[in-house]
Amino acid sequence: MFLLLQPLALLFLTVLFLYPLFRHAYGEPKGCKLPPGSFGWLPLIGKTMSFINPHLSCTTGQFLEENIKRYGKIFRSHLFGHPTVVSCDVDFNHFIMQNEGRLFEASYPASIPKVIGDFTMLVMTGDAHKRIRGVALGLFSSMKTHEAATISDIDNIVVRLMDSWKNKKTLVFCDETRKFTFSVIVKHTLSLSPEDPETVQLLDNYKTFMKGFVSAPINLPGTAFVKARRAKFQITKIVGEIRDRRRRQRIAAGAPEVEGTKDFLDLLESHGGLAEEEIFGLVIDLLIGGYETTAMLIAIIVKFVGNDPEILSELRAEHAAARKKKAGDEPLKWQDYKDMRLTQCLINEALRLGNVVKFVHRKAIKPVRYKEFEIPAGWKVLPILSGVHLDGSLHNDPFRFDPRRWQNEEVEIARNFMPFGGGKRLCPGSDLAWLDTCIFLHHLLLKYSWKTQEEDDWPMSFPFLDFKKGLKIAIQPLSDPCPSQEQATG
Repeated sequence: MFLLLQPLALLFLTVLFLYPLFRHAYGEPKGCKLPPGSFGWLPLIGKTMSFINPHLSCTTGQFLEENIKRYGKIFRSHLFGHPTVVSCDVDFNHFIMQNEGRLFEASYPASIPKVIGDFTMLVMTGDAHKRIRGVALGLFSSMKTHEAATISDIDNIVVRLMDSWKNKKTLVFCDETRKFTFSVIVKHTLSLSPEDPETVQLLDNYKTFMKGFVSAPINLPGTAFVKARRAKFQITKIVGEIRDRRRRQRIAAGAPEVEGTKDFLDLLESHGGLAEEEIFGLVIDLLIGGYETTAMLIAIIVKFVGNDPEILSELRAEHAAARKKKAGDEPLKWQDYKDMRLTQCLINEALRLGNVVKFVHRKAIKPVRYKEFEIPAGWKVLPILSGVHLDGSLHNDPFRFDPRRWQNEEVEIARNFMPFGGGKRLCPGSDLAWLDTCIFLHHLLLKYSWKTQEEDDWPMSFPFLDFKKGLKIAIQPLSDPCPSQEQATG
């Protein structure tokens, strides 16, 4: 017994000795009025495990609930190895977003840039981020310039995917939405079709990459971290081979410039002011932004709408009415989707209640005073987007799924609703995410009915968003594209 107690006593004495040093290094600067809160008792770890504990994404989770109740909407803690100010306050979150580059900058855990590299918009700051984001905005603007081709590409991908369901009775729906969004982004970025060998290789490597994206930076063989870094290398290798093949083809054809419609890689190549690392970094950005978040948004919508037959019936009617205005197989246009009022309300509500992105990482780059609080330079700051989206003082009955709230409530969207971030780091691909979602829903609503098979399978924050069981659904083709009231059930 004594031998067992010895290591415990040693551990206790070690913590007792290190705790004052920890408090000195990471603690409360004298004379600085910090937000209320606690760092916890474990050096370095702090309260990170409590913060990332999985919970329903349509709730704020136990950690935030308890700290808000005890300290208020702005409090301090120790997360991801750093002293941190956590904010669920709408005004402070807006203040943080609007002062990007002046008082705050993006600052993600060290493991993330080690996996994705230093040349992606996610981790870039200052002028470098501004320049690369400008390039990304130009890429997405080109989609609108070639609207017909963009919509046709997405339509074709959706139709082929849903045709593959005809002989199936059940689906793991998150797998299907990921197939869709990945096919769309590799089509826009690299002109690849779902059946191309490069697409299969990219998807396999990308799945491995995403599993280690937020993993602990343990540089040992077999860890998710090491596998993710290798997968990222393979992704850039495949993209590089595609680029080199195109260069050789242009040289052989005596055409130094790309002719006709250009994909994102062509546009990046012709930009002229980008280093190779920046081109590959932007491709990684496009894959990250165009894959997981949109796939989860569509899955959230299918889950919520499947439990609301009345909304589902109205949605089908809205899409059927838009379809009837077109001759034959004439595709809908961008404006047709914008005119679907209930669909737009539905997407907003799914983003608000589902919280695809729970929070973003920021750091104070100089001492910051906000109201009665002071934030030391170097401290991390976490604006919790879900904390604002689920705030009962901003949204009536915030935990209820109600797309019509966006028709009836006066919602100050710029402040109370930030699903794509805000300020200088507002997601440049939000329009593509919106269009992907609209087109997918259009075909789904008019071709299939569905029913979720696991009633307890709701979107979870891990803190990344996912369904624990993948959202299993039973599907059935609709015989009538304009279903009666009896057919219009999820």
